[in-house]
Amino acid sequence: MAETITIRTDSETEQALAVLTQDGTSRSAAIRQAVMESAMRRERAAAMRRAVLGMPLGEPDAVNVAEEIARAREDER
Repeated sequence: MAETITIRTDSETEQALAVLTQDGTSRSAAIRQAVMESAMRRERAAAMRRAVLGMPLGEPDAVNVAEEIARAREDER
């Protein structure tokens, strides 16, 4: 059996619920869908972070940015 939860809304949440229920969807169904979609977005974002962190960095390009900036400033003088 499903558990019942209670949420306390504010005006911003009420406006969002109005958008989600304008097609006749019940508030309960809209909230369930929003919770599920939020969880999926978080899971996708975490998976993308893991993928990016697992990417090889490649070889350094041997450019020292500080030296390049210093050299450019000397050339401007």
